[in-house]
Amino acid sequence: MDERLSLGKLPPELLAHLLGGVARPDPRVIVPAHPGVDAAAIDLGDRVLVVTADPITFTAARIGWYAVNVNANDIAVMGATPRWFLATLLLPEGIAAADVAAIFADVSAACDELGIALVGGHTEVTYGLDRPVIAGTMLGEAAPGRVVTSAGMRPGDRVLITGGVAIEGTAALAAEARAELIAAGVPEAALTRAADYLADPGISVVRAARVLAAAVPVHAMHDATEGGLATALREMAEASGTGLRVDGDAVPVLPETALFCAALGLEPLGLLASGCLVAALAPEDETAARAALHAAGIAAWCVGEATAAGSGLTLSRNGYDQSLPSFPRDELARWLAERV
Repeated sequence: MDERLSLGKLPPELLAHLLGGVARPDPRVIVPAHPGVDAAAIDLGDRVLVVTADPITFTAARIGWYAVNVNANDIAVMGATPRWFLATLLLPEGIAAADVAAIFADVSAACDELGIALVGGHTEVTYGLDRPVIAGTMLGEAAPGRVVTSAGMRPGDRVLITGGVAIEGTAALAAEARAELIAAGVPEAALTRAADYLADPGISVVRAARVLAAAVPVHAMHDATEGGLATALREMAEASGTGLRVDGDAVPVLPETALFCAALGLEPLGLLASGCLVAALAPEDETAARAALHAAGIAAWCVGEATAAGSGLTLSRNGYDQSLPSFPRDELARWLAERV
């Protein structure tokens, strides 16, 4: 407990220790807080209430849009429909009213696009901030027996991803590391394309999760966020009690992602990855799953296979096997800390 913490998520072992001391007296909580699980689920009888919370802290660009989408993703990968959103918006002293209005407009537009109602929250101008910070809470609902978690992967399952790697982190770097990327020789056109990643390919996985869950029995789904695809895969395997073999050569690293990471010395597999849905399903369902996604205009790739418990987490890349890399903090957080 004397450890000084760095930027990013709490270390998984510390989070597990802290959550282990939380009492759970209500038997209606069917999915409690647990490292690597996207949201909580509460049995209300005729429906299941699914609840998540997520802030946006690494960027000041379009934080309202980010907040709605990343929270909706956490609901969707649980097999639920996102319905209601609350936002806590903390603002630095001296911020222009027009900038606050722009954040609200982004929240409203994102909610409208996904059919979500903005139902409350809190706004405050406060001390010690150099940029706006937004923390979202999203509520959704699912039919009883239809909740999916990241902990349901089984040995032999195929692991599919959609969207590519790493959409959110690349868009954030285009905004936060613009000067450094230009100095490293990255063309302006690449920065412009990456800034558009928020919309295309987009950071929402809501539609992909719906299509997949409607097409085949999905054993597990997860939203790759902080720590990138590698962390999402590790969290799924650890939550499910399985091993994992990842084909690194099959991972679709987006062109600007590869360019930015090479320029800044970052690993794409550890970069903030909202927009990438990770799903585990039986081998016999892979063809139907990919066909349904393709029919919906959603690209999908098989990047690995779940293995037996105790077999380890392996990444195969360029003909060599290695342990799946671990990222105690996201590559964007690491770069921001080293930049200071």
